[in-house]
Amino acid sequence: MSKEQSYDLVVIGGGPGGYVCAIRAAQLGMNVACVDKRETLGGTCLNIGCIPSKALLQASEKYEEAQHGLGAFGVKVDKLSLDLPGMMGHKDAVVESNVKGIEYLFKKNKVDWLKGTGEITGKGEVTVDGKTKVQAKHIVIATGSDHMDLPGLEIDEKRIVSSTGALSLPKVPKHMVVVGGGYIGLEMGSVWQRLGTEVTVVEFLDRLVPGMDSDVSKQFKRTLSKQGMKFKLSTKVTGAKLNKTNIKLSVEPAKGGDTEEITCDSVLVAIGRKPYTEGLGLDKVGVDLDERGRVRTDGHFATSVEGIYAIGDVIEGPMLAHKAEEEGVAVAEMLAGQKGHVNYETVPGIVYTWPEVANVGKTEEALKEEGVEYNVGKFPFTANGRARAMNATDGFVKILADKKTDRLLGAHIIGPDAGNLIHEAVITMEFGGSAEDLGRAFHGHPTLNEAVKEAALAVHGRPLHS
Repeated sequence: MSKEQSYDLVVIGGGPGGYVCAIRAAQLGMNVACVDKRETLGGTCLNIGCIPSKALLQASEKYEEAQHGLGAFGVKVDKLSLDLPGMMGHKDAVVESNVKGIEYLFKKNKVDWLKGTGEITGKGEVTVDGKTKVQAKHIVIATGSDHMDLPGLEIDEKRIVSSTGALSLPKVPKHMVVVGGGYIGLEMGSVWQRLGTEVTVVEFLDRLVPGMDSDVSKQFKRTLSKQGMKFKLSTKVTGAKLNKTNIKLSVEPAKGGDTEEITCDSVLVAIGRKPYTEGLGLDKVGVDLDERGRVRTDGHFATSVEGIYAIGDVIEGPMLAHKAEEEGVAVAEMLAGQKGHVNYETVPGIVYTWPEVANVGKTEEALKEEGVEYNVGKFPFTANGRARAMNATDGFVKILADKKTDRLLGAHIIGPDAGNLIHEAVITMEFGGSAEDLGRAFHGHPTLNEAVKEAALAVHGRPLHS
C-alpha cells in the first residue's frame, strides 16, 4: 500500500492536542497524517478560542489603560477613540499568523494534513469526507469540544452568541448579559466591558469560577465589581424574548422563586463545553463513552477498541489546551515505545482578566475535605514594590504546603501577571519541591515574582515584607 494510503498514526483533529501529537509522533520517526475539517489548522483554540480571545483581551486592556489608567503615570491622552474594526483586524492577524505557523510545522515535520471530516470506519481505517480511505496502525481521537447550549436560549451568533460570536460582534453592545461565571464568560465579558458595554453576569452557582480557591473567588468578585461588572449569583435563566430593539431575559433564583426580567441587547451563553464526538463512527466500531459523553480511556489513553486512543477535551479532565498538548506528547511517546506521562496534579488554570487569576494543585477546601493537614502562606501585592510601580496592587499570592513534609500542594494567585507567576509553583510541584525551596530561591528585585517568594516564606510565618 502506498505512503499516501497507509500511516503509522492518523490523528483526527488539528487542535492543540492533535497537532502536537502529530508533530511529536513525526519527530519520533512515525509516518503521520492529521485529519481536520477546518480551512486552517489549530482547532477551536487557535481559530475561535484561546488565541483570538487573548488578542482582544490585550487590545481592550490597552484601550482601558489609555482611557483610565495612564493618567496615574503622568501620561495624558487626548481625543481617545475606539477603532473596533482595527481591533478586530489585530485579532484576525494574530490568528492568521498562528494557524500558518502550524501549517509550516506540519510541512517541516512531514505530517500530512488530510482536509475534511474524519470518521473511523473499521479496524485501523479512517475515511475522510466519506470517500477517501486511509489505513493506520494507530488512531488518536483529538476532536476537542463544542459550546454547550442552554434550553430557552437559541444561539444565533448575532444577538445571542457563544464565545465564537462574542469574538466578532460588529459593534459594542450597550448591555450584555453573560450566562455563566466561568473562565470564558468572565474573559469575554471583560473585553466588552472595557470597550463600554454594561455587563451583567448570571451564574447558577453561588460563586464565580467553581473549583477556584474560595479566598481568590471572593477577591475576584470584589475586584470585577469594582471595575463595574454586575453579578446575579445563585440565579438561573429560564427564557428569552427577542424584540426588534432588545432582548428580554427571564431569570429566577436557582432554588426557585419570583421571575425577574433583564433587558439587554446581547447575550453571551458561556455555561461550559461538551466533548465533540459526533460523526466519528465511535458507536459503529465499539468505542465506549462515559455518562458525560466523553471517550473512556485507561491510564495510557487507550479506548475500549485496540489501536484507538483519545486525548484532550474528549476525555476526562480539565478542558484546557495545555492539558491536551501534554497528552498528545505522552501518547505519541508511548506509541514509540517510550514512557510518556502526564502529571495531572500540576495542570495550571488561568483566567486572563485583569488582574489575572491562576491556580495549580489543591484548594484549601479540597485539602480539608481530604483530611490533609497543611500550612498556608499569603502575601498581598500591595506590599510588592514592582506592583506598586505598576499601579497594579490588587490581589495576593497564596501557597499551600503539607504540614509534615512542607511539600507544595497548591498555589493560588490573583493579581498582575498571575498567569506567568503560577509557573514557579508548577515547576516546584513537578519536582516535588517544598515551600522552603521556593522561599529560599533567588528572586530578582524588583519583580512581581517576589510576591511568590514571600508567600512561600509566609507558610512558615517569616515573610520579610509584610
